[in-house]
This record gives sequence, structure tokens and C-alpha cells, in this order.
Amino acid sequence: MLCVGQPFPAWNCQACVGNEPTDLKAITSADNPGRWSLLLFYPKDFTFVCPTELVEFGNRQNEFDELGVDLFGASTDNEFSHLAWRNSHPMLKTLPYPMLAAQKLAIDLGITHEVQGVCYRASFLVDPEGIIQWVNVNPLAVGRSVDEALRIIAATQSDELVPCNWTPGEEFLSV
Repeated sequence: MLCVGQPFPAWNCQACVGNEPTDLKAITSADNPGRWSLLLFYPKDFTFVCPTELVEFGNRQNEFDELGVDLFGASTDNEFSHLAWRNSHPMLKTLPYPMLAAQKLAIDLGITHEVQGVCYRASFLVDPEGIIQWVNVNPLAVGRSVDEALRIIAATQSDELVPCNWTPGEEFLSV
């Protein structure tokens, strides 16, 4: 698995960005130069834990926007499955970020489950230069914390010494 400090692979994925067949399009890592990215890999469409976290990240999209971070959902399902899932799940219909069909990317990152062949619940924070700044991997059945993701992003972007349990607005360490 790729880790902090390594370059994130350049990627080109088919994606679902809305609720119509015309909302299926190719998206690449080069589409938003100079921006941070948070890629949220999840095991499968049409499951139970995945929509809870995808929706909550979407509900807090404005907080990620304030930090200059683009969100991307990603799994080994294809863009047609993403479209069907968005349209069948009431809370996903207004998801404000793309859902990537990231089969190759998941393999390149080393985050596929050896037996099930699906993505682990992995998060990758990538800086504007394409370098991985944070990686988090949860077991398949355990959802992520949006608060923790926002905390880590703010801490990473601060370029300061950040103590344990720090939250935005608190003092940094001084040497």
C-alpha cells in the first residue's frame, strides 16, 4: 500500500457526477490543478455502512471547500453501478462529489481485499503537488469519522507541530 510522502498515482477514471446517464464522464487527477484531494475508497455500492459516511462527507462539503479540498468517492464498482445506487438511495441523490470507478487505481494503491477483491475503507489526502499527506484504512465494516478527516486536513495544512487530540483553533506546539 502506498503511504505518506509518496506520490499518488496519476489517475483517469470513469465517474458518476449526477443522476442522469449524461452525468457519466471521465475524470482525471489533472482536472483540478493546485487543489488538495481527499479520496474516499469504500467496499461496494448497495451496502449499509458506505452510504452513512459518503452522505455525511457530502453534508459537510462546505467545510472541505473552505480547506481547498476536493472530495472523491471511489470503489471497484463501475460508473453504471454508481449511477443506479445514487438513483435508488434517497440520501445519495444529491451527493455533491464524484463517485469514481476506480478498479485500476485501487489495485495501484494496494488497497483491495485479498479475498473479496473490493476496496478497503481507505482515505488518501493528496496535496496540490500530488504527494500523499495522510492515509487512513478502516476494516470493511467500520465507517470513517468526518470530524477526524477535517482535523487531520487542518493540522496537515497548518505546517505546524500539532499535539495529540488537537482541534482547529487550539494552540500548536512551540519549540
